[in-house]
Amino acid sequence: MSLLTNVMDHSLDDGYAEAAARKKAAGEGGLPKTLRAKLGLAAGLVLAALVVTVGAAQARVAAPVVAKEREELIDRIDRETDAADRLEGTVDDLRDDVSAMQRAALRDSGGSGQADLVGLLSGATAVHGPGVKLVVDDAKEATTGGDGDPRETSGFSDTGRVRDRDMQRVVNGLWESGAEAVSINGQRLTALSAIRAAGDAILVDNRPLVPPYTVLAVGDGQRLSTRFQNSADGLYLNALQENYGIRTAISVEGDLRLPAATSVIVRTAQPRTEKGTS
Repeated sequence: MSLLTNVMDHSLDDGYAEAAARKKAAGEGGLPKTLRAKLGLAAGLVLAALVVTVGAAQARVAAPVVAKEREELIDRIDRETDAADRLEGTVDDLRDDVSAMQRAALRDSGGSGQADLVGLLSGATAVHGPGVKLVVDDAKEATTGGDGDPRETSGFSDTGRVRDRDMQRVVNGLWESGAEAVSINGQRLTALSAIRAAGDAILVDNRPLVPPYTVLAVGDGQRLSTRFQNSADGLYLNALQENYGIRTAISVEGDLRLPAATSVIVRTAQPRTEKGTS
């Protein structure tokens, strides 16, 4: 017990206590005692204060410049957005002019009946008549496929999202079932139309569409509906509904109105003449 009592009474080694006493007596603890030490400490404090002051001043000077640059950038974005909107409007006007010229050329190219038929089949003229209305929509709890790319061939079907290839099969099935004119979300399809994917969007002639996808097809309404639903593509669409929750609805309509295609331009093909042929 004497050893334990000694440790408790003398927990601090005597050598440490003596060293602290000598340091205190020599004036080594606390603030500097010499003039040089005091001047060094004061210089350090002044330098630190100067650095802080300069930094704050620079921040105050730079703040208006940054704010001005930000405002200029916002103004530039607004101007470029307005310019893009104007250009888009100009493109739409030019497309309308081209479509009007194409329709006029068709009327002037031959008999009225043949010209009208060519315009209807090419999509250059607006049409109306009986047919079917088919609405295709994503599943209620649709998610994004594996890496967010709807063009991914594996692991996308179970996301419940409508793919571009699904709409391709729908349109091809309607053509095969007797449709004479087809549009998707107001976009008239022609022999040159393409249905593709870009990211999460489905494009028709490079114009993005958003679900639900409303497909209008002019034709013999009831017959067109029955033939499509019994076709391979109609059964494929039904399988998507049953297995992945894709929502579909088809109805027979008495009078559908489809717009003309925005542009029907042929750059390579030329009409074949019978002169000189055997």
